[in-house]
Amino acid sequence: MKGLNIVVCVKVVPKNSEIRIDPETNGVDRRGVDSIINPPDKNAVEAAVRLKELYGGKVTLLSMAPPGLDDFFHQMMAMGADEFVLLSDRAFALADSYPTVHTLAAGIRKIGKVDLVLAGVESADGGTGNVPPGLGEALEFTQATYAEEIDYNSEEKRFIIHRMNGSGHEVISIPSPSVVSIELGVNSPRFPDFRRKLDLDENYKMTVWSNKDLELPEDKRGLSGSFTTVEEFVEAKKRERKHERIEGTPEEIADKLADLILENMN
Repeated sequence: MKGLNIVVCVKVVPKNSEIRIDPETNGVDRRGVDSIINPPDKNAVEAAVRLKELYGGKVTLLSMAPPGLDDFFHQMMAMGADEFVLLSDRAFALADSYPTVHTLAAGIRKIGKVDLVLAGVESADGGTGNVPPGLGEALEFTQATYAEEIDYNSEEKRFIIHRMNGSGHEVISIPSPSVVSIELGVNSPRFPDFRRKLDLDENYKMTVWSNKDLELPEDKRGLSGSFTTVEEFVEAKKRERKHERIEGTPEEIADKLADLILENMN
């Protein structure tokens, strides 16, 4: 196949205003809540489709999720992706970022020779930002994070990444295969093609892989492979803000301020 073989990791998340916790599992309760495509993932899909339009190839969407989210998958496919692979199995449930990384990495290996893996910089429900760099480590691919723009040098087979850091703007070049995380809002995701979506609604085919296909050991999947568990949730109480004017000499003010800090630390 000529061109780039690109995989985009995508996720469907609850709306921030509707995130609820299941008291039995201490995980996110998705029952009866409105969901959305993770916002930076849409930017990642747009970046992938633009690269395909410039250099040819194929875009495969990859998600670790329960069944029943087909409408969201249709929307992302209608943006211009070519295939969708769903990793779905109860064995993958309640995973923190460590088994999530290994499950997605196993899916990417099974897809075959990949030139580029894209992902949103973080998910709206977890917000750790651990998965993209974790994929780079697990797959032993070069990686770049917080990308704002991505291009490709086909002669040298290197990706050109524009990214911001704390000190300014960077332009870096990394060899293929690579994992790159895409910042939120760095491009304008295209509207799903209506005719393409209608065709998908009638002829939609999705590849579904369970753990029988990936053969992940217990220590690299689901809750059993997670290093973090949520023991308890405590609702944050609103605290009233108060102010107090401190007067005196600079030395007296400093002493009173130190006393107040120590008093409120206990």
